[in-house]
Amino acid sequence: MTRAQPVQHVAQHGFTVHTRGRGLFDVTQQVRDAVTASSVGTGLAQIFVHHTSCSLLIGENADPTVQADLERFFARLVPDGDPIFRHDDEGPDDMPAHVRAILTGCSLAVPVHAGKPMLGTWQGIYLYEHRTHAHQRKVTVTVLGH
Repeated sequence: MTRAQPVQHVAQHGFTVHTRGRGLFDVTQQVRDAVTASSVGTGLAQIFVHHTSCSLLIGENADPTVQADLERFFARLVPDGDPIFRHDDEGPDDMPAHVRAILTGCSLAVPVHAGKPMLGTWQGIYLYEHRTHAHQRKVTVTVLGH
């Protein structure tokens, strides 16, 4: 077992994602760029989205039918306009967007090795927009390590 190295460096980088409405937006390259800019060789990248109606996830990045299947699953699980929801101030997708975001999460942690995020062969990092209209979403990447 190797001894853990103390955190010697912390860097933070933000970027904005311009969504076109509901769907998955690949932010893998923006996260890679933030990790590279941090000069951290080994550590952890924490990715956080600053909104309550979108989320972050790591998912399959090779077959687009995976994304379509995920959206069909959420449409069945948390349908827009479901009468169970009272919060609809911004339309029938308002509360379903919040529920989807809570279920999928607003942050991720990805190990960093050799100055790069350690993702699996078919993994990509996505911002998942849950609203039906276009939005600007702020994401912050904090990289800790040495």
